[in-house]
Amino acid sequence: MTVTTTLPHADAVSLADQQLADWLKREGYGDQPPAAGPFEASPYAVDPPVTGPSAADSPDGPQVERLRLGDRVLLDRDHGPLRGGPATGHYSRRRLRTPAPHGTQQLTLTIATAAAGPTWVRLEAETHTTGSGLRTPCRVPVPELAHSLLPLLDATDGPAAVQLAPRVITAAEVDGLIDELCDPERRLPTVVASVPVNVPVDGWTESVVRPLCQQLPGLATAYVLDPGARTGFNVALEYHTVYGGAVRTYLPEVDPASRYDGARHPVLARGRIEQDVRRAAGLLAREPRRLAAELPLPPVLAAVPVLRIPPSQPRPDAASCADPAAARAELAALAREEQQDRAEQQARADELERVRRTLRRARRTRSRAHTLPGRLCAPSTAPVVGPVVGSVVGAPGVPRTTAVPDPVAGPDGNPDTFYELLSRLGEFPLLTFTGDQKSALALDELQCAGAGWARLAWDGLTALQEYAEAAVRGEAGGDFKQWCEHTPDGCHRFPPRKAVRGESRTVHSHTKWKRERMLPVPECVDASRRAFMGAHLRIGGGRTAPRLHYLDDCSGSGRIYVGYIGLHLTNTRTN
Repeated sequence: MTVTTTLPHADAVSLADQQLADWLKREGYGDQPPAAGPFEASPYAVDPPVTGPSAADSPDGPQVERLRLGDRVLLDRDHGPLRGGPATGHYSRRRLRTPAPHGTQQLTLTIATAAAGPTWVRLEAETHTTGSGLRTPCRVPVPELAHSLLPLLDATDGPAAVQLAPRVITAAEVDGLIDELCDPERRLPTVVASVPVNVPVDGWTESVVRPLCQQLPGLATAYVLDPGARTGFNVALEYHTVYGGAVRTYLPEVDPASRYDGARHPVLARGRIEQDVRRAAGLLAREPRRLAAELPLPPVLAAVPVLRIPPSQPRPDAASCADPAAARAELAALAREEQQDRAEQQARADELERVRRTLRRARRTRSRAHTLPGRLCAPSTAPVVGPVVGSVVGAPGVPRTTAVPDPVAGPDGNPDTFYELLSRLGEFPLLTFTGDQKSALALDELQCAGAGWARLAWDGLTALQEYAEAAVRGEAGGDFKQWCEHTPDGCHRFPPRKAVRGESRTVHSHTKWKRERMLPVPECVDASRRAFMGAHLRIGGGRTAPRLHYLDDCSGSGRIYVGYIGLHLTNTRTN
């Protein structure tokens, strides 16, 4: 949930702390200690993440504390300046972890205010599963804190008030609703429900629309058109109509003059709603949940540093140690390690934001292309304007209903997409791809970054093929990492820093993480048809970019098996 409020920062934090304390008390976890203002009794004080000169020069870094409220119940609280320094703004954050049947529930509330502008409030609810057994993922319900906070905050999304229950719209309010749908500052979807003919508005709203919208608080705004409003609404939006008891979800950036834009906004028919309201509620919440997870953060919230809890173990005291010089050196090493960890966590958060922005731009480009008749929406041989996101032409189970160009190579003959890369793997006779194509094809959805990733992956495969040719002859002179460090003249060069020999000891000892890297191989390699593939290539910039995992079996079967191409697998740097 991401909303704004006109309340001052301190008032919003006070309200949030009070509601959180009330909930903790009802759940039997005890009272939350008061937290208005600075943490005078905070046991920890950490420096701000090293992300820029202004953050490093800030005189007052974030204040952090951890409270243990019960068995497996932890409350982390921090506040401080936004990245950029105190003049930029400040934030307050609460992270609550409570036990769940098969793991841990985590609730994170962040309140951030810039030097000028409204106060932003973001609430994230997650469930982290534990154990080695496979479990069916569950949909995290809307937390009770969202229900209690929204009315008190007078929350808004651009021009719209974010309320708990759907509001009935009359004919006089239709123009305001249309302005809201078309407002460029709107981030949340708007759900508009129609009422069947000869059915009372109040009865339909209470018996159908309210249960249907029970999973939407904080994720979307909801309205019900009365008969007079329905007529005016459908006349004004002839390409985006809703009637007959159907419910329509209007995504941001509605173009009322475009017939083709209407296809972006899904409709839930009355028959499907009445057949199973509970199931229909889950279907209705699908797009709002996707948008909430994929939309880039507003700049104010993106400037909030990552939460970093200092280690709880005692540190050496240089004054009391027998060897003060050694204690100071150990302290300096620990400080450098913590600083590096914070910087890497912040880099991952920033990279996630870049991916969100890339995906957002790609979807916008696709949306604009859909509004151009004869280019995308109508079958045509005209070239596509902008990337196509969300499907891969020719992939199994994906019908070819949209005119898109066949994949072509870049100007140097290297593929620009993973779809083309997979189709050309036959060019590497000593490499065998044993993994799931879906994970690789999914990278094409991030079209702007995906082109660079596909080309770098192709470079890595080319180098692996040349290394394999030398290895089977006994002329490689070492493993692939050494090959990259001392590439023979005339062979394709791949950056040595992007070739990793294996995973860390932590990954090896973590059951779930190790299982993710047990990838398919032929029976001649391992009777279980699975082998651990720790060696991998970084096929993008940064520590969290996509990976290509492989098994070097040149000394056995004389081949290299590529078991995975896709987003970064879980490790200590991922969440």
